[in-house]
Amino acid sequence: MQENDELVTKESSLPTVIGDAVQKRRLFAFYVYLPIVFLSSALLGGLRFSATEGTFVFLRPSLVCLILAAMLVVLFARAGLVSVGEWFSEERSLLENAADGVVLATVFIASAQIFNSLIPEQGLPYWVVTFCFFWMLWNNIFAEFNTQRLVRSLGALFALAFVVKYLVLLNLAAPGNQSWIESVMQSPSRSAAAWLLDAPQFSSATGYVQFFTVAIYMFGLYLLPSTPVKVRSANNG
Repeated sequence: MQENDELVTKESSLPTVIGDAVQKRRLFAFYVYLPIVFLSSALLGGLRFSATEGTFVFLRPSLVCLILAAMLVVLFARAGLVSVGEWFSEERSLLENAADGVVLATVFIASAQIFNSLIPEQGLPYWVVTFCFFWMLWNNIFAEFNTQRLVRSLGALFALAFVVKYLVLLNLAAPGNQSWIESVMQSPSRSAAAWLLDAPQFSSATGYVQFFTVAIYMFGLYLLPSTPVKVRSANNG
């Protein structure tokens, strides 16, 4: 009889053990893995490879990138991708709200670095692409958006900006293994376009790195839940 009681106790406690394991994985995914994904995107977003010196440089985001990132986070809230009322609630403890704020801060930092990655560094293209981003975000803030439509729209917009910067503008710059005089003699049209557009000379490795930057950021948005994972107390089982 005692053995039967022990067997019943073990079987009844098995779902609780499985539920606790699943809960731990969700908490790790939300509070550890997700910030790592966004911080990785933020780190790679400022990385550039110089075509003239063969070194890498890290560019900090401009004030415009921070403004665009703030607008994007507001758009996330408007579209329901992030439910702010669930992320910061009186029903959650102070530690949980602080942890949720850290996760949301990584989203903001990664968003700023994505704009830093996709917006040209200087010249006329900088203002043109910045205006396009600002105009799109400003209009969408006041529009009716759902989550899936927002993610698809951002993916298409980021892909277009990537093509413009790293497949068009980057090829207009003079090759790094040539002097300015050699580039003018061999390709005067490219040199004239690089001078007019004030395009910096980055190596092709920059485009590869920024491609993975955008991919990691979009993967993070795919993993981002609209509501944070709730810590289940022992009383609730």
